[in-house]
Amino acid sequence: MRRPVLAANWKMHKTVAESVAFARDFLPRVKDADAVDVILAPPATALSRLGEELAGSAVGLSAQNVHAAEKGAFTGEVAVGMLADVGCKYAIVGHSERRTLFGETSAQVSEKAAALLAGGLLPIVCVGESLEEREADRTLEVIARQVRESLADVPDERGPDVIVAYEPIWAIGTGRTATPEIAQEVHAALRGNLAERFGDAAERIRIQYGGSVKPDNVADLMAQPDIDGALVGGASLEPESFARIVHFEREGGSQ
Repeated sequence: MRRPVLAANWKMHKTVAESVAFARDFLPRVKDADAVDVILAPPATALSRLGEELAGSAVGLSAQNVHAAEKGAFTGEVAVGMLADVGCKYAIVGHSERRTLFGETSAQVSEKAAALLAGGLLPIVCVGESLEEREADRTLEVIARQVRESLADVPDERGPDVIVAYEPIWAIGTGRTATPEIAQEVHAALRGNLAERFGDAAERIRIQYGGSVKPDNVADLMAQPDIDGALVGGASLEPESFARIVHFEREGGSQ
């Protein structure tokens, strides 16, 4: 049984004070959520202080991006060791916004994922197709290529330590969500792609769904056999909303 993992990606939202206020409201709401992994990914400015706030809790801290180099002349970038220093256990890499808005390639994602694993952090590796690619019936082709290229540098034995997030670009922040059946179809194909890369270990790799996940649809998504969690954007910005997502079983799920 794969352990569910629910991650909040706050993107460019929340000051340090707002992040701390969120944690103080949120942590009591999820103190009994011991059957799932819960992750908060705030802006870089809040990582250090939020890490202090989460210390001693079961909620993990994640960065939203990282640079693959250990150190160097990379203005504006943050290294794996710096993230570990402020308490990060995870980092998101290859989010569609990084790919589409900032030109990040799958090769760069792969380097970042390998650097994170080498530095003791777990990567959340994002893949997903555009609306045009879906309408052209190229979803599974695109996903297969992204998985292959984005995990190329991950050592074979570290496959189970990677979290993969499927986020159809057309469903992010649009209010449009892939139906549980559509999401499951892609997740099942993804697991097949992972099996080609990591063999039987693919059954242990957790695959999140991301794309307008909300308290009222998370249970149906989580009931699918190959959906192991959610990467949540807008609905994670309020403590009550994200806590309901964490407690997806109470929302009517069957898992």
